[in-house]
Amino acid sequence: METVTTRTSNAFSDRIKLPLNFNTAKMLEEAKALQLDNFEYYDVIPLRSPAHLVDTSLPFPPPAEDYADGSWTDWLDTNALKKSPYLTSVIDFFKENTTVNLVRLLRLAPHSTVKEHTDPTLGLEVEKSVIRLTIPILNNENVTFYLNNTPVLMKPGECWYMRLTDPHKVINNGDEERINLTIDMIPNDWIRQLIRESEKNSK
Repeated sequence: METVTTRTSNAFSDRIKLPLNFNTAKMLEEAKALQLDNFEYYDVIPLRSPAHLVDTSLPFPPPAEDYADGSWTDWLDTNALKKSPYLTSVIDFFKENTTVNLVRLLRLAPHSTVKEHTDPTLGLEVEKSVIRLTIPILNNENVTFYLNNTPVLMKPGECWYMRLTDPHKVINNGDEERINLTIDMIPNDWIRQLIRESEKNSK
């Protein structure tokens, strides 16, 4: 049986740069201080995770009918985030304004590709979902993020909303890894207004 995704009628652009900028040098310094392991292809460093994964003394959450918006569990900062005061301040900014769930550092190795895919619950148009904001930390001119077959020209320290329910892929043709900070949050009036005003101002 095919699952039908419910969308609201108020559509946003597929990519919107928000009027937020963060200190790339501080973020990169703290990322490297986490003593990142060598890896092949792709690596994920959790900064906020389901509570029972952070504190193993906590019980596994009960089954839920819908896992899309993250309300099926509590979320906790990981030890990696607690060691990173500037990254914590970035996350706290969003936590003061909306509910933040999953937060990760995503690393893509040199000369690697994330194949085209979709994330069915990561879009403002989806009725029950989280959205993902992306903040590039380490990039190079040979890294390209494609959304709907069109490059998204993200610079380090910028903050972007992208409709990841649409097809997207990443190609790193450079000699250096790529590191992005991704922040998943339950959309509320604050973030919707910020995204909509950013979209309006970009036209």
